[in-house]
Amino acid sequence: MPTTKITPDLDMHYEIDDFADPWLAHETVLLLHGNGESGAVWYGWVPHLARELRVVRPDMRGFGRSTPMPRDYPWSADRIVDDYIALMDQLGVGRFHLVGAKVGGTMGLHLAARYPARVTTLTVMGPPVKAQDSAARYLSWRDYLEKHGMESWARSTMASRLGEDFPPEGVEWWVKLMGRTPLSTQLGFMSAVPSVDITSDLPNIRCPTLVITTENNPLYPVAKVREWQSKIPRSKLLALPGNSYHIAATAPDRCAQATLDFIRRSRA
Repeated sequence: MPTTKITPDLDMHYEIDDFADPWLAHETVLLLHGNGESGAVWYGWVPHLARELRVVRPDMRGFGRSTPMPRDYPWSADRIVDDYIALMDQLGVGRFHLVGAKVGGTMGLHLAARYPARVTTLTVMGPPVKAQDSAARYLSWRDYLEKHGMESWARSTMASRLGEDFPPEGVEWWVKLMGRTPLSTQLGFMSAVPSVDITSDLPNIRCPTLVITTENNPLYPVAKVREWQSKIPRSKLLALPGNSYHIAATAPDRCAQATLDFIRRSRA
């Protein structure tokens, strides 16, 4: 179980998947998961990416097998981004491709703007860009968590995350995965999310950027996504069929292949 000391209060767990030909030089891609998740959620992406790229899948501070955070932890986008940069520094990776889903996409956008020299390409799916717009939802979720706990909260919100076509067995896997998140981490994180606003970062992203969404996204309609995506120079919007908010989970093959094709084109 690989872990590394990022700060005195954080031992970060991560996984590396690398099935590229060992005699060939190959690039690295960093995958950032969403709220209440872990690096395990990229299971459908690894077979596509790892034959060509070195895949790094960390568990964000407080989540998965990384150190839990106390409820009063002072969360910030800068702190989370700096954790990831510290991990890549320790792995000896200067430049890398970056992929993020949901809040992981938010952190990916912020990282690309803050450390433009480090990011070669960026792919994001479903990131809240200005979480203040959904503050009421986050605060209601926090109240629900207080009364009913992580697994119940995950079960109550899965329909809107995964859409109508996702299999019941898959929904149950996600419920159990998210239910293992430490409650102190989740309560503190959920309280901090509404203050996140990275709209000022968007014009400062210099790398080629791919934004993937669904045509009938229940939380972020395509027109809303295009509104902020168009502010990113050198960016492209891809809308796939379906009504899932969490397209990285419900269409991993299509998203991973689109990301790999985008990376290949960026080299050219």
